[in-house]
Amino acid sequence: MMRSRASLRPTAALVLLFLEVVLLDTGSLSATVALAATAAASSAFAVCSLLASRAAPAVAPTRVRTAIRDRARRTAFLSQRDPDASGRPRPRAPGHALPATVA
Repeated sequence: MMRSRASLRPTAALVLLFLEVVLLDTGSLSATVALAATAAASSAFAVCSLLASRAAPAVAPTRVRTAIRDRARRTAFLSQRDPDASGRPRPRAPGHALPATVA
């Protein structure tokens, strides 16, 4: 199963942060603590979002169809009261066939 780009963004940010710490050779204690705190916060966020997405109740497709049908029944329909009002084109009756289409 392929991961989407949105799920790879936090991982890419952590990798870039780690590479910055490693490549710049600024392995100070504050950078290490910042990296550890960022990793802990991002992993906690990932676990919480995963648990929240699994805890959401699944909606049955029949309920979705019923909701759409109920909404359609509640929608008010107003017929056109004056079809000949200005600005409304009238449908044209079929006329004689054009010479190009008779072939």
